[in-house]
Amino acid sequence: MTQLYSFQFLAFLVVALAAYYIVGRIFHRGQWIVLLVASMGFYLCSGWQNLFFILFTAVTVWLLGLAFARFDGQCKELRSAASDKAEKKAIKKQFAKRKWAVLLVGLVLNFGVLGYMKYWNTLLQGFGAGDAFTASQLLLPLGISFYTFQSVAYLIDTYNGKYDPQRNFAKFLLFVSFFPQLIQGPINRYDALAEQLYATRRLDLQMAKRGLILFGFGLMKKTAIANTLYVVVNNCLDNIDPGIPGSVVVFGILLYSAQQYADFSGGIDMVRGVSQLFGIEMAENFRQPYFSISLADFWRRWHITLGAWMRDYVFYPFALRPTMGKLGKWAGKHMGKHMGRTLPACLANILVFFLVGLWHGADAHFITWGLYNGIVIALADLCMPIFTRMNKALHINMEGRAHHWFCIIRTFIVVNIGWYFDRIYDFGNCLTAMHNTIFSFDPLLLWTWLNANPVDGFRMRLAIALIACIVVFIVSVRKEHGIDVIGSLLARRAVVRYAVYVLVFFFTVYAFIYAPASGGGFMYANF
Repeated sequence: MTQLYSFQFLAFLVVALAAYYIVGRIFHRGQWIVLLVASMGFYLCSGWQNLFFILFTAVTVWLLGLAFARFDGQCKELRSAASDKAEKKAIKKQFAKRKWAVLLVGLVLNFGVLGYMKYWNTLLQGFGAGDAFTASQLLLPLGISFYTFQSVAYLIDTYNGKYDPQRNFAKFLLFVSFFPQLIQGPINRYDALAEQLYATRRLDLQMAKRGLILFGFGLMKKTAIANTLYVVVNNCLDNIDPGIPGSVVVFGILLYSAQQYADFSGGIDMVRGVSQLFGIEMAENFRQPYFSISLADFWRRWHITLGAWMRDYVFYPFALRPTMGKLGKWAGKHMGKHMGRTLPACLANILVFFLVGLWHGADAHFITWGLYNGIVIALADLCMPIFTRMNKALHINMEGRAHHWFCIIRTFIVVNIGWYFDRIYDFGNCLTAMHNTIFSFDPLLLWTWLNANPVDGFRMRLAIALIACIVVFIVSVRKEHGIDVIGSLLARRAVVRYAVYVLVFFFTVYAFIYAPASGGGFMYANF
């Protein structure tokens, strides 16, 4: 049932929606209880053993959040009774230490569980340990990365006093376990999502229509692009050897770009569409990333909620540390003002992307991919004055359309070089693929190689994916120009709207029937 386009999930969704709106209609309250029951039922379908992990996260974070509020109340009471400033300062310092200790406990507990489940076996295998020392045989609990990051954000925010902690554990458990977000996010923030979850509402037909269209568009991406290309990408990139033409590698990487984007963004569209059926708007997670003009811009558009999490809870705390301030002053004095301003941020970016790579997995290729992105962004920031002088010397109009498209194409190439590390799992094979891309491209051998390594229905798969990619590109261009594509479609005459719905429906169904076993689940559910 955890597959969003299965008949079981659709049946579950219909029952949950009916119960949700019937309860709201009859009792005018308690709809959040229906969501909680549905979320717990959904999670149980992933394996009853996994319920322990999500309850552990919810209980520990909820209790520690309440502890912060209790400490703040005690501190305020004692300070109001203190006789002088020195005593008040000492009391504040004492409680600050207590809160920090509690926060540290919460971080260690929750990231410890996440680390154990995701990385322990990989680390032991790296040291050659036997099976007797490996971690639990449980599968990775559904959504553990997403609900852990979401809960830790809540913990840090209550520690900083951004908002009051939730007193009702059942309501907090709903925030952690809200079922559309469990499979692959987005990583929602408490202050943006919680009140929506607890509100009482009637069916908003306009929002429900938007949700259905968004769900259908995401389903088309997943089935017609991601699932259809899955076998082709595997055929190109799973068995890299010294004799493979570089053109085959580039072909596979370009298809992987489309596959991964369609899989992840399509899944996010689907979960956001499901959420909108309940009248709940979840955070946006993609904003036309392949129209980015720099690698930093790309990561502000791709997996937006993870980037925002890393920015708020890793980048700023690290870059603004006194040690980084001292480093910046030293660099400014000895290496110039620009270096002094940017060096702390560059180091923080490298740390962030190292952690992003580690978040994907403990495998070396993920960490290499993360470091690649962090180092490229850091070098771009450090070399900005050089680039600016070069553009002036060459009289390049940086505001012109030609330069804008040059930046988009350049960024696309840089991103795709990064996909080599992400998708080719063995580092030696990755170097072989890069070598052949540069020194043995051989474009004429592409079709020869593909014919010698056939994929069932290869031409039809490419045709389906190409048509779907064109549709996604057109929608992306309109969105990039600020057009509300769904709103524009809903404003059309009924005959136009239903023609679009029918075409997308049959195209999606055909893609689903043609490649029913391809692609499996969602890629980011594994992270």
